[in-house]
Amino acid sequence: MARLIRNAVTMLLVLTVITGLVYPLVATGVAQVLFPHQANGSLIMHGDKPVGSELIGQSFDDPKYFWGRPSATSPQPYNGTASNGSNQGPTNPALHDAAKQRIDALRTADPGNNAPVPADLVTASGSGLDPEISPAAAQYQIARVARVRKLGVEQVQQLVAQYTQGRQLGLLGEPRVNVLQLNLALDQLSAK
Repeated sequence: MARLIRNAVTMLLVLTVITGLVYPLVATGVAQVLFPHQANGSLIMHGDKPVGSELIGQSFDDPKYFWGRPSATSPQPYNGTASNGSNQGPTNPALHDAAKQRIDALRTADPGNNAPVPADLVTASGSGLDPEISPAAAQYQIARVARVRKLGVEQVQQLVAQYTQGRQLGLLGEPRVNVLQLNLALDQLSAK
């Protein structure tokens, strides 16, 4: 019996070292060598200062910025430690009320825009952290952003086109626009 216990404890220690120390260190080392940008959080830098991540959205509600997809995380939006969706189905009145409030906020910020509001501007993603919007959601906001920033619609449209990413490998996912990168480019354009 003592031999079985000793073998079990030995195996526990060996597997703990392999799976708890060796594997994480090797995986981290390989990631740092092959994918350093992604391994360090896919940070977006402004000069020497990190201003966000390509992978986690940020809250923008100033009319001079493009607004991202709403976040369902709490206690604050885009809280990476509380990633989740709202879990509200299409028949839930709370989802309908939240969407109506978001539509009203978009209409208030851009009263002349009578175009249909794209769904991704009024519904949260499954993670609640989505940093990207559809090209249609960006197009919906171009006139407002151009007007508030006193830029030409064509200038803002070109910027949106420049920051629109296609499908991954040409077939996975949908075209998308990273809101933080687009807003940083807008700030640079406005500063000129």
